[in-house]
Amino acid sequence: MTSEHDPAPPGPSHSGRRRRVLLVGALALVVVVAATAVALLLRGDGRTRLQEAMALTPADAARLSWTDWAGVRAELGLDLGDDPRTADVRRLLDRGFDADLTSTSALVSSAAEMQKGFDFSPATLEWELFRQGDTGASILMRLADTTDVEDVASALRALGYAEPDDADGTWSSDSESLPISARVTPELAFIALDRERGVVVAADSSAGVDQAREALDEDVAGPDVPDDVVAALGSPLSAALYTGSQVCRQLAMGNADADAQAEADSLLARAGDVNPLTGFGIAAQPDGSVVVAMGLETEEQARANADTRAALATGSAPGQGGSFPERFTLAETTADGTVVRMVLDPVPGSYVLSDLSTGPVLFATC
Repeated sequence: MTSEHDPAPPGPSHSGRRRRVLLVGALALVVVVAATAVALLLRGDGRTRLQEAMALTPADAARLSWTDWAGVRAELGLDLGDDPRTADVRRLLDRGFDADLTSTSALVSSAAEMQKGFDFSPATLEWELFRQGDTGASILMRLADTTDVEDVASALRALGYAEPDDADGTWSSDSESLPISARVTPELAFIALDRERGVVVAADSSAGVDQAREALDEDVAGPDVPDDVVAALGSPLSAALYTGSQVCRQLAMGNADADAQAEADSLLARAGDVNPLTGFGIAAQPDGSVVVAMGLETEEQARANADTRAALATGSAPGQGGSFPERFTLAETTADGTVVRMVLDPVPGSYVLSDLSTGPVLFATC
């Protein structure tokens, strides 16, 4: 017989059983979360959500800005439901900004008003792809499966948008007479609803909506960003992508001041040759890293540029100020086919994606 002062008999204790139950529960949760993550990031045909959205985008895009809003909310641990409050929307934006996951969105300044007025916003959207091209800009937004497109149509009607003659037409606003127009981005002035796909198309002109709708109907390879560059980005939470001609203009050192250009010339001379890029992408990943993908004309160029651009990414950052190692650790650089892929581990408190998606960026120069 064991007294209250005797040691406990050998065998499993209640706390031990509880630990095992918790461990089993935790493992089950991991499986559920992993399955949910895969469902969020992949379509049934094996394409990532980014690749799906790219295929629906007009081919004239020079820069694309991607935000996987469902993925961002999951990453931040936010389940805001189907009808989030204004405070919930702002909490998403604040936490997303701190995590450097929202700089690619065209909707941040409009989000709270959108949720109240349009019946959807970044707090409920699946994803957003903002396209900027020579002929204008447009936004594709994939509604959540729980958002009824007819409810969105009713909301637009209530806001005073002019209703099209047919369901597939363009809703238009008069910025001088609609109060909502002063509180949201001009890109929401003209809107079309693709009921079959659950996609909202918006632009600051009816022509911009029409062009985007044509790309939706084609559902083929979209902008001139190489497929292997897009694939190298994986399933990002947010990303900025450029065509070859645009990256060689927008991220080039020619946009820097004279002193920064002189420093860049010296660093390039020591690092080696660089070749023009056929496409560029920089993307925030679910694991916290940032992936950069650069397309080259040939595999030989990719192998040479992997060495050169890795050297540039581990030194000074003329045009940006300071150095790249102050912003990130270069964890990996590989050349796979014609694509150079870098994995950057951001220094805590740094904003790598938002800082380096606008130029000049020395390791992205042409």
